[in-house]
Amino acid sequence: MAIPLSFKPQLLDPHLELERRLASAPREHAEALLVVYDILQAAHENGTLDAVHGLVSARDKIAGRLAEYAGTPEGKTALLNLLEAGKVLASLDPAVLAPLSHALHQGAEEHRREDTPPSLWQLFRRASSKEGRRGLSFFTLILTNLGRSPKR
Repeated sequence: MAIPLSFKPQLLDPHLELERRLASAPREHAEALLVVYDILQAAHENGTLDAVHGLVSARDKIAGRLAEYAGTPEGKTALLNLLEAGKVLASLDPAVLAPLSHALHQGAEEHRREDTPPSLWQLFRRASSKEGRRGLSFFTLILTNLGRSPKR
């Protein structure tokens, strides 16, 4: 007959493994830790940490006020509008918004450089150019679809 072997598994303390990982972390993640320290320092210098601390300390008051406001008819309407605005933003293609953002920035820059307002003739020439007609077409399509929306 066989003789059974006695086997006692060693009990591992999970805290010892955590302490080992914590002790080796500065060596393994030195560069990342330095970046985190830089971020913390910048957040401290510009007051972001103070703002976050204030939000955390006043979370009960803030949550209470938000709950009170959400219970009012205006609050419900605001939340619904916020959700609809989120749907609109989510539906926008970034490939379309990038040129639009660039065009807005460039147009604002050109507007700042104008010393005097353009004459009516200059406005007409700008609007009747190929690019002007393309932009007017875009905005008239938006206005047309906006005009159709109340009928739905």
